[in-house]
Amino acid sequence: MIKRAIKSIGCALLLLHVACPAIADAWPSRPIKLVVPYSPGGSTDVTARVIAENLRPLLGQSVVIDNRPGAGGNIGADAVAKSAADGYTFLMATSTHVTNMSLYKNLPYDFVQDLTPVSQTAFIPNVLVVGPNLPVSNLAEFIAYVKSGKYVVNYGTAGNGSSQHLSSALFNSMVAGNMVHVPYKGGAPATADLLAGQIQVYFGPLVEVLPHIRGGKVKALGITTKKRSPLLPDVPAIGEALPGYEVALWNGILAPARTPADIVSKLNEAIVKVLSQPEVKARLAEQGSEPVGNSPAEFKQFIAAEVDKWRSLVNISGAKVD
Repeated sequence: MIKRAIKSIGCALLLLHVACPAIADAWPSRPIKLVVPYSPGGSTDVTARVIAENLRPLLGQSVVIDNRPGAGGNIGADAVAKSAADGYTFLMATSTHVTNMSLYKNLPYDFVQDLTPVSQTAFIPNVLVVGPNLPVSNLAEFIAYVKSGKYVVNYGTAGNGSSQHLSSALFNSMVAGNMVHVPYKGGAPATADLLAGQIQVYFGPLVEVLPHIRGGKVKALGITTKKRSPLLPDVPAIGEALPGYEVALWNGILAPARTPADIVSKLNEAIVKVLSQPEVKARLAEQGSEPVGNSPAEFKQFIAAEVDKWRSLVNISGAKVD
């Protein structure tokens, strides 16, 4: 009787030992939520949806987009940071979240400590554009125009601390110019005033200003990233004229801290595969995004460097958020 009981317990333990890896390997067993902390239709949302739809055949489960805009992306990020670390809630973060660490005094979450990097997904450039009536035709002429101090040069942004603000402030600092910051509540009204001649300069996301560039309504003078954009091969990188200048926007996927490493690894592998697909590259290229797809360790190291870089840019800009 005792031997039979011991044998039964031994069999149960053996079955448990075999079953546990099977349970771990079962992820995902239900739909995954990808929180986009911005409104639908923007470049981050578009990138997230392209990735989500292509993850489904690789993971065997749908990836549902959950838009939670507000507070510069902090509402959505905070929600994910406080979510269960079970592999079913992730964040589509951007460089703005690193900037927010310096802009906001009392964030309800810690972007570095409360979230686990999975993979960086893309780089996105801003483009220096000017109104068609500004008497400059290239970057060198614009730098001389600003440095002369003879003209009023107002630059519009999507608000204090936005990528447009930091891109512009760094440029102004490096050329020792006197450009004046005009903050707007979003990129659309800033673009509208540029077209109307109310402001002279705008460092706008490529996807946002590209139609106006192609339509001849604005002049593109420079790209904020280190390399030129394939969509605008004749437009130089600003760093070609101002060595050291670089402002690269990015987005990437993160999980709540303490998410199991095997889940992070499995999702990372799927994301890297998605970003290597020619059709995905083509769709992201349409909005000026350059796919990345790196390891969790590489993304973590990248974020650490970004914290210092964006803190420096915030200090240069003097940006504050109350």
